[in-house]
Amino acid sequence: MKHDLSAETKQANLLKLLTHPVRIAILQILRQDEACVCHLEATLGYRQAYLSQQIAVLREGGLITDRKDGWNVYYHLINPQVLKILDSMVFLLDESPAQLPSTSKNCPCPKCNLKNETEN
Repeated sequence: MKHDLSAETKQANLLKLLTHPVRIAILQILRQDEACVCHLEATLGYRQAYLSQQIAVLREGGLITDRKDGWNVYYHLINPQVLKILDSMVFLLDESPAQLPSTSKNCPCPKCNLKNETEN
């Protein structure tokens, strides 16, 4: 009789979601706060269409969801526990976490514009 591998299959599928560097970077950005695609674009330097593809994979995998605010769509983590996996990978590789650039000056989203107005 074969062992039921349904739990292992779910675990493998979760890890597959984390096999792309841009998806990992998106999750790291969402660690800090929710973000719109234009914010991800300003931070990571990739085109909106490419980022939308990676966001779709993360959303279909159940790691992120969105919130609509007028014309803007903001993405956030469904379960921050996934960050423990990312932290464990950093620890296992004996590396320091990647520092993502601050982009509020370059990002056209309303959230960043509001932040810039309050800082000035």
